[in-house]
Amino acid sequence: MGFRPHLKIGLVALSVLTAAATFSVGGRVAWAAATLIDVFQDWSAFKDTEKGKLVCTAGSVAVKSEGKYTSRGDVLIQVTHRQADKTVGVVSIQAGYTYKSGSEVTVTIGGQTFKLFTDAGHAWAFDDKGDKALVAAMKGGADMIVKGTSSRDTLTTDTFSLNGFTAAYTAISQACGIK
Repeated sequence: MGFRPHLKIGLVALSVLTAAATFSVGGRVAWAAATLIDVFQDWSAFKDTEKGKLVCTAGSVAVKSEGKYTSRGDVLIQVTHRQADKTVGVVSIQAGYTYKSGSEVTVTIGGQTFKLFTDAGHAWAFDDKGDKALVAAMKGGADMIVKGTSSRDTLTTDTFSLNGFTAAYTAISQACGIK
């Protein structure tokens, strides 16, 4: 599994922050402590501070989830800029369950397919190049299909609308001073 060195420190903090601060309100993502920038169709844009630096996040919830599971938490996607870490466009998918150890997630946007590594209940691109490719595909796509396997070997398929993603990404980029 290729773990991104610059994410090692932030992974646990982000997981805790995400679990504690994100929730779904009427099919939209909300961050409890963050300031809402705006809502763009199916995507919301937020900004917050961490260690005195801006964190800007665009997020959305799955519009459709399939699989033979009995219970599952919120299924979210977020794309984050962190000034303190100098990271731009980091894509994270929260499954609402713990992924099978060592498994990968498959993301399909249009005719493009991407592989993401998993850690507990999140999936991440393997590197900055993977994040950039995902963000570019998301800007040009209509929807995104995410397939993963839970620790109980349950295959899930989640669909995210990409309507409003480009506007939300532009808003977080402007808020965090990303050109």
